Amino acid sequence: MERSVDVAALVEAHHANVWRYLRYLGCDRAMADDLTQETFLQIMQKPFEWRGQREAASYLRSVARNLFLVQVRRSKLIKTVEDLEQADAAWERAHGDEPDERQQALRECLEAVQGKAREVLHLQYREKAGGEEIAKRLGISAQNVRVIVHRARQSLKDCIQKKLGARA
Repeated sequence: MERSVDVAALVEAHHANVWRYLRYLGCDRAMADDLTQETFLQIMQKPFEWRGQREAASYLRSVARNLFLVQVRRSKLIKTVEDLEQADAAWERAHGDEPDERQQALRECLEAVQGKAREVLHLQYREKAGGEEIAKRLGISAQNVRVIVHRARQSLKDCIQKKLGARA
């Protein structure tokens, strides 16, 4: 029985990982942005059978990889299939296919963020506001925004590593 895929939830859960994967393969930021969008557009046009987060992550990477290969051929960038296979193997070792665990750890750690740090992170990542805009909205300096973001990200990184380490 085929289950329909909630594309919005799929984008939210996997967008960042697909983008990072494309950067890892060698895309610059703009190309990674374009190919990530194209990956999810293909999913909208040709839905797939839902078999869980792990399989979805793997499938999305394969779509992104194929789009990357098309782009490479068009632009005549030199990449060998062996290079891509090595990159895929290294990605698997480093990141695996367990977005559920990482996402859950991130959610739990974000719950612990309070005060200005929570406001700044919300404005930056949910509302896509820039540093200057955040500074104006919160009545603080742009430098203060950068410091808050840096400290919050470091705190989240440490928290996630602890949670994932504790679950291993």
